Amino acid sequence: MTKTLPEQAVGVDIGGTKIHIGITDRSGNVAAELTVPSVDTERRVIGQVIAGIRNVMKLAEDREEPLNLQGIGVGSAGQIDFASGTVHYANDLLPDYTGTPIRELLEREFSLPVYVDNDVNVLALAEKRFGSGRHSKYMICIALGTGVGGALLSEGKLVRGAFGGAGEFGHMTVDFRGPRCICGNLGCLELYASGSSIARRMNERLKMRERVGADAPTVPDAREVFARWRQGDEIAEQVIDEAVAALSSAIASLIHIVNPDTIVIGGGVAESGEAFFAKIRNEVKRRAMPSMYRNVRIEGASSGSRSGMLGAAQQLWEYS
Repeated sequence: MTKTLPEQAVGVDIGGTKIHIGITDRSGNVAAELTVPSVDTERRVIGQVIAGIRNVMKLAEDREEPLNLQGIGVGSAGQIDFASGTVHYANDLLPDYTGTPIRELLEREFSLPVYVDNDVNVLALAEKRFGSGRHSKYMICIALGTGVGGALLSEGKLVRGAFGGAGEFGHMTVDFRGPRCICGNLGCLELYASGSSIARRMNERLKMRERVGADAPTVPDAREVFARWRQGDEIAEQVIDEAVAALSSAIASLIHIVNPDTIVIGGGVAESGEAFFAKIRNEVKRRAMPSMYRNVRIEGASSGSRSGMLGAAQQLWEYS
């Protein structure tokens, strides 16, 4: 009797610095995976994606893994036009990426159905299927990494807006007199709660200390800021308190606007431990209307480092 192979999909998670590609089934079992740089000296992003997909297929074949590919799902940094599978806008971290017709190029290359969405939208799909959002119908997903991204599920379905740009929570104003953001707005959440901004604000404070004669070596990233915070460093505590206040202000506003049952926070910054989440919950509770906050769960993303890749692949079963 011939054994029926489970349906599989290629999942592609395109970030600002690396691309994670894997072959997975509906249940999240991974047959093969690899990571490549988003850009190298010879290939731009889409060239890296095509080469990576071919290599992960070969990797599975070399392991004698039987394949039953149904299509390719892509989750990408930037604003994505879901209907056309095209990059609506991306910043200079991914050079010449704006306007890239990802779906068209991959369908032509591999003769398989292709779905393309924003990276935080597919993170939300992974959390809905495998993680903290399994029992949620009205979920907000916030990704705290180099920047701050977001996604919104209503009745279990992603809300995309007119072209797919919904969920730019990082560019909510949390200080209307604040500094100017790269987007042109003032006082954006991303300026306070992203990993890059946490490190930048810490280093700014350390430089101020140097001016009054104290020895204050700079920190390389937000992980170091959190490490110092856990050790009781006074400056790190000020920076984390500001990040928590800004993030909690945004979350309270989102609770009032959206009325979610679950808020899932993922990304590198969100891997900073339960003490960080406890501060967020306490501050959101202080800021939000009690009647709106009462039934909201605030949780860390639990689908792990594979979440972007798994969520990208899940598009094949979510939409086909």
